[in-house]
Amino acid sequence: MGEKFSVSEVAALRNELLQGGLDSFQTAELLKMFLAGRGYGVSPESALDAAGRIESANCNVESLHKELESLALVM
Repeated sequence: MGEKFSVSEVAALRNELLQGGLDSFQTAELLKMFLAGRGYGVSPESALDAAGRIESANCNVESLHKELESLALVM
């Protein structure tokens, strides 16, 4: 099974996260919107947990991509 998201999509999301100065709740909401816009769902709790992990990994592209791939639930 291939990757759900391209590197360019993830990089664009990362830039948005870095420029936004968002807290964990806002980051989780942005993750949910990103996934929903691509036909995937995610539980609010999972998105918030992922936001914390992304922040602790300094929002690097590889970590963000891994989190998105594991979060995305087919709707």
